[in-house]
Amino acid sequence: MGPRPSSPPPRPPRTRATLHPHPPHVEAQGVSTPFTILIDGLCPLCAKEAALMRRMDRGRGRLRIVDIAAPGFDAAPYGRTLEDVMGSIHGVTEDGRVISGMEVFRRAYRAVGWGWLLAPTGWPLLRPVFDAGYRWFARNRLRLTGRSCEADRCAPRLSR
Repeated sequence: MGPRPSSPPPRPPRTRATLHPHPPHVEAQGVSTPFTILIDGLCPLCAKEAALMRRMDRGRGRLRIVDIAAPGFDAAPYGRTLEDVMGSIHGVTEDGRVISGMEVFRRAYRAVGWGWLLAPTGWPLLRPVFDAGYRWFARNRLRLTGRSCEADRCAPRLSR
């Protein structure tokens, strides 16, 4: 009788990513900080995209989603206003830089291992087209997605 095959090491427990109303705390040195997305959790399309990205992350903690529509959310720690973050998607890189627009999606998908899916949106000839398309969508997001603004959380964005 030969040696018994060893069993694979146990997998870490799966954790469900949650929508956080506050900025991330300072991580310990040497610990990887996940890519953070600031998302409007009351926007139907945005919420579906966030749920999809959580599933793609599969509990690995590579992506953190912050709900900008949550009570108590404050954009100031990100160096932005509520109007800014309601007007376009924003993300926070691992080194703390705040970025916005299509680049947030490119980096978020890359963080969860699906970067190949959005890679063409960053190619030199296609990038301006996709970036402009996202800017158009962001300007029209509330109307296109049926996002209701009964609460004053997105009122500054509507007053433009």
